[in-house]
Amino acid sequence: MDTAHHMILYGCQTPYATQGYWDCGKELGTCRDQAKIMYAWARNAPPTKLPKDVGFKVGGDTRINYFVLQIHYGDVKNFRDHHRDFTNADIACTYPSSPMYPFAFRTHTHSLGKVVSGYRVRNGQWTQIGRQSPLLPQAFYPVTNTIDVRNGDILAARCVFTGEGRTTITQIGGTSSDEMCNFYIMYYMDNTHAVPYMNCGDDGSSELFRNIPSEANIPIPVTPDHMMSMKHESAPHKDVVELQEPKREEEVLDQGAHLVEVSDWPEAGLQLGQVSGLALKSNGDLIIFHRGDHIWGINSFNFNGVYQQKDLGPIQQSTIMVVDPVKGKVLKASGRNMFYMPHGITTDKDDNYWVTDVALHQVFKLSSDGKDRQLLVLGEAFEPGSDKKHFCQPTDVAVDPVTGNVYVSDGYCNSRILKISPEGKYISHWGAETETFVQANLKPLPKFPAQHPVAAVQKTQEPSQKQDQQPLAAPEEKQTTKTAANQSAQGVPTAIITTLLLVPLVLVIAIGVCIRWRRGRMYSGKAAGSLNLGNFFASHKGYTRHGFDRLSTEGSDLEKDDEDGTDSENEEYSAPPAPMSSS
Repeated sequence: MDTAHHMILYGCQTPYATQGYWDCGKELGTCRDQAKIMYAWARNAPPTKLPKDVGFKVGGDTRINYFVLQIHYGDVKNFRDHHRDFTNADIACTYPSSPMYPFAFRTHTHSLGKVVSGYRVRNGQWTQIGRQSPLLPQAFYPVTNTIDVRNGDILAARCVFTGEGRTTITQIGGTSSDEMCNFYIMYYMDNTHAVPYMNCGDDGSSELFRNIPSEANIPIPVTPDHMMSMKHESAPHKDVVELQEPKREEEVLDQGAHLVEVSDWPEAGLQLGQVSGLALKSNGDLIIFHRGDHIWGINSFNFNGVYQQKDLGPIQQSTIMVVDPVKGKVLKASGRNMFYMPHGITTDKDDNYWVTDVALHQVFKLSSDGKDRQLLVLGEAFEPGSDKKHFCQPTDVAVDPVTGNVYVSDGYCNSRILKISPEGKYISHWGAETETFVQANLKPLPKFPAQHPVAAVQKTQEPSQKQDQQPLAAPEEKQTTKTAANQSAQGVPTAIITTLLLVPLVLVIAIGVCIRWRRGRMYSGKAAGSLNLGNFFASHKGYTRHGFDRLSTEGSDLEKDDEDGTDSENEEYSAPPAPMSSS
């Protein structure tokens, strides 16, 4: 509704125009004759299904020969966006040097790039070197095919751009409002003929690119879920201790199983939105968790993880579908008007549903009878947090079939695992937020000998059931009190001795300072020695030492705007100035 607030479909015998669009406000209407309203939609309403064998009669003698769709825009700038088509930028050069062997590639554009592809062309045959979306992390990825490039081969690349969201012409340039097309190749050569850097910037001929593989014109879709997962995959690595049981032989063999899509499944069409989770019931029925008419887009959350589209209301369609796994027929549907942004779903041994909603920041336990009974709710609605009672975009749930304990992956913001009792009581958690706690308990405990520190770490992360309801530091409370008392008793003579040793040293320093001061006043000159803080501050942020310039090798790729100047790929070939001769 922020883009198209409401729409009305008219039936006309003679519209004001028969192609394109026009302003139907003050000057023109919709139909030159009587306009007949056939359908209307507003405020993110769900679709309407007509009864079986019921339809609208049009054409013939109905005086409805044209459909006219009248759109009332919530934001007029969306109406001015006519640049949803795609355009290409092509580069090609004939390779002039000794054989080289590509082993990695990297793509780069600014915000409008959808896909960048690079090829070797030899005797009219196109062989892919690499293809990637520039909206994904722009690392060097392994090449697609192991090939060589020889004298006379053609190196060619194509960048595909969209004009969506732009109302003016986009130029090639170095700022974030401009665009550029880069395909990098990392290669090796024989050392006797090695060339460390080569560049190609020629426009490819249209005749050559008529034969480019069709894959080069197909954008690679990048979903917000994908971007979130890539974001957390790139987080700093932390060493962890993992204890893993050896895999059974059948599990190892199953890893190489070949998956084949069943093309005629489902037999009847399923009306689904973005599918966020799948699960199986104990009888083998498939459970689908989807988002209906809600879409996770770039404006769905702010930087703190707070959902920004509450005014849309909950999803009105059934979000949980129980489906026959053989034919795809819907057996049961539930979950209307409950969720805003569904994510994960799993079942327990009693076939209850455990689901997460990243917009609500909550975890739900629901009955599987299709009546939407909430058996347990964890977290506060629309309130992200990192304490024991809050989640931040929780992604999924696992249930221990023996103890009934619940493990929640929390989530896109917190990157931690919470262990919760079957009744919903917090037990423990581990992950990014418990690093300090784990380190603090690496010292030997009374329950563990000093020669087994790994066991102490494992126990800290996974407390026993008996102590689950106790504060995290409770097992050491008495011992800590006694130790503190003993240290206090022993600390008195230590403090006295330390004081006696420091008094003469302080007196000597004071006398020296006084003499230095008096001598300085006597000669009215500066002290012979001084503390130079230049080298000290040189290692701190914000201090610039003259004589040192940045040196980087990115090709003319300065992406800088007023709001964010961090995405800079600037090529500078600068060196320190020559030292001045002494006078």
